[in-house]
Amino acid sequence: MSRAYASPLNPRKSLPLSAIAGIAVIYTVIPLFWLVVNATKTEDELATTFGLWFGTSFALWDNVVETLTYQDGIFLGWFWNTLVYVVLGAGGATLLAVLAGYALAMYEFRGKKIVLATVLAAVAVPGAALAVPTFLLFSELGITNTPAAVILPSLVAPFSLYLMWALARDAIPVELLEAARIDGAGEGRAFLTVASLLAPGTVTVLLFNVVATWNNYFLPLIMLRNPDLYPLTIGLTSWNNQAATVGGDAVYNLVITGSLLTIIPLIAAFLLLQRYWQAGLAAGSVKG
Repeated sequence: MSRAYASPLNPRKSLPLSAIAGIAVIYTVIPLFWLVVNATKTEDELATTFGLWFGTSFALWDNVVETLTYQDGIFLGWFWNTLVYVVLGAGGATLLAVLAGYALAMYEFRGKKIVLATVLAAVAVPGAALAVPTFLLFSELGITNTPAAVILPSLVAPFSLYLMWALARDAIPVELLEAARIDGAGEGRAFLTVASLLAPGTVTVLLFNVVATWNNYFLPLIMLRNPDLYPLTIGLTSWNNQAATVGGDAVYNLVITGSLLTIIPLIAAFLLLQRYWQAGLAAGSVKG
């Protein structure tokens, strides 16, 4: 009898690995399940019913309507602010990462190794560590409490730059660029010629930046004072904290429902772009 070998088409089964994967799935799904279940409850039922199961009433639609209309519909304003921060911040960061990563991979220039070392060092620096210095700088410039105070720092994404450099280095054949240049193409046209090869990595970087900007909390917290400029993360936190203020209403059902509405766009983006970002993650590990 021939011995069967493990392969991508015939993977070897492992009970311990399957158990670990199952635990990871449960760990990931339970918070989402809790969010969905409790978004269907009234304010009173949140304190009187089991957290991982439904209450006697199904108030999801009422909670959604109240979330969208509470305080003159400020939730929609927060959603719009978040969308603007994501489009300009995450979109700009992705564009800069693609252009800079391509340039670092395809061109030789003095100081290139220093630039790469700086990028790698910047990857190791947490964004929270730079929030206070950034606030002090923007305060001197007079742009705190403005959308620019959130958008400008979002444009700097060292990990995205590193990922695009690694992808461009391995995915773009030098011969293809040389052929384009021999045909008389300028550098801009040559870049557009090979841009399709960077599409999977670009989508991956875009998703990373969108998630980071969409969930950004600490930076808007210290930069913004005007509630009309809040993103969803800060706005929902203000709703959550208002129960602790004198005369404040407890609206935990709206906080939970708003949190559910907040993650729906991210889930939709991952599902729609799944095949692209998976290809982008794998592209850097395979020499093109």
